[in-house]
Amino acid sequence: MVLTIMRVALIAITLLTTAIILIDCGKHKDELKGASTGKWITLAIIGFLTNFFDTWGIGSFAPSQAAFKFTKTSPDETVPGTLNVGDTLPVSVEAILFLTSVEVEPLTLVLMLASASLGAFIGAGIVSKWNIKTIRIVMAAFLVVCAIITICRTAGVGPFGVQGTAIALTGIKLVLGVVGNFFLGAFMMVGLGLYSPCIALVAILGMNVSTAFPIMMGSCAFLMNVSVFKFVKEGKYDRRATLCLMFAGALGAYAAYLL
Repeated sequence: MVLTIMRVALIAITLLTTAIILIDCGKHKDELKGASTGKWITLAIIGFLTNFFDTWGIGSFAPSQAAFKFTKTSPDETVPGTLNVGDTLPVSVEAILFLTSVEVEPLTLVLMLASASLGAFIGAGIVSKWNIKTIRIVMAAFLVVCAIITICRTAGVGPFGVQGTAIALTGIKLVLGVVGNFFLGAFMMVGLGLYSPCIALVAILGMNVSTAFPIMMGSCAFLMNVSVFKFVKEGKYDRRATLCLMFAGALGAYAAYLL
């Protein structure tokens, strides 16, 4: 029952934020003009592929940042907003599909999703006002952390090698999980992906790693929807790239789910 309510709520807020994004893009049609067909296709490919692999738990933020940089298709100063706003629809699709596919205790899931959303709401208001130098420094540090986490996951080192069995958190572990997810939600607003850190968090707390899928996807879906209001209000996102990430990314996410 709880999961059904969450899915309905997620669908409702996703429809609302999608409408807000489209309306805002319609008001700034001039920003969508002038780009070559090749640039639109490149951005669509980036959106499809990054969200395809995102659905498998790899994460899309770091690959998207690298792709934007390599193809010179989206400016650095708007990357945090572009990633959070553009990937909202694809990640929501993932969450809607995965919320009932992996067993996790409802109270643990609801509290961790709520804390991530609160962290995002607070973080978005701060990040949307950062200058490009600050964003570049934070993103550079994040990419280094991502590289370390990826190596650890591949080698099964540290919390990534822990195989817990719990599907719920209680007591101090629940408190740590909620607080930890709050900060992960806030860090999402500077373009720091939540997936790998979330996998580490649930593993450290002794949970079955598979429970990370509904937790991390649900957390990202709700917090990214919350962040849309902030980033759209500030206008701190690349509208062209956002549209490509939204629709091509949603297709990529569904394709990966089918596989």
